[in-house]
Amino acid sequence: MLSSSRTTRPGSAGTADRIPVAVHATDPILREGVLSQLRRFPEVELRDEAGSGPGTVALLVDDMLDEAALTRLRRVVRSEGARAVLVVSTLREAELLDVIECGVGAIVWRHEAGAHRLVQAVLAAARGEGDLPADLLGRLIDQVGTLHRNAAGRPGAPGSGLTPREVDVLRLVAEGLDTGEIAGKLSYSERTVKNVIHGLTTRLHLRNRAHAVAHALREGYI
Repeated sequence: MLSSSRTTRPGSAGTADRIPVAVHATDPILREGVLSQLRRFPEVELRDEAGSGPGTVALLVDDMLDEAALTRLRRVVRSEGARAVLVVSTLREAELLDVIECGVGAIVWRHEAGAHRLVQAVLAAARGEGDLPADLLGRLIDQVGTLHRNAAGRPGAPGSGLTPREVDVLRLVAEGLDTGEIAGKLSYSERTVKNVIHGLTTRLHLRNRAHAVAHALREGYI
């Protein structure tokens, strides 16, 4: 699901469902503050920064996304194979697609980063789903739409090879619907929806649903 923030009810997971989370923050006081919030939730298993890897959610906290922060982000996602949640105060237009295409599906504004909001984003990232603030989702759609309009004069069809069914699913993902809602809209089973998304992300080497939506927007499918 790529959507604006939704209310979830963290706190009910069993021990077997615990999600390993590594918190990355250059400010040690900020890092300890985030850790103290996450310790309240039994579904979270805290790891040190060196513990990021496949199956881990890396929660990166910074005031702004400078080059050093973007380098750390790329390392934990691309080299270490972790899923990422980015917590920042601001995000410039030029950085937005870089972040999404890097593989980040969950972004939280610093001023909204309470304990439940952080865990909600961690759970979404662990499932490979998207969780973006509503204003940021709108900016993403506007930005990629502009890129597509500027390239509208290029001859030939888009080259990413999405099928009509994949386009239908991604359009509803972009509108913020979850798997069950998409299945109901398209009269598919939830398994079919999951298979469609898994198939296109695997085939096109996309990292998650947010990356798939950004790709479809950039190519002009939605």
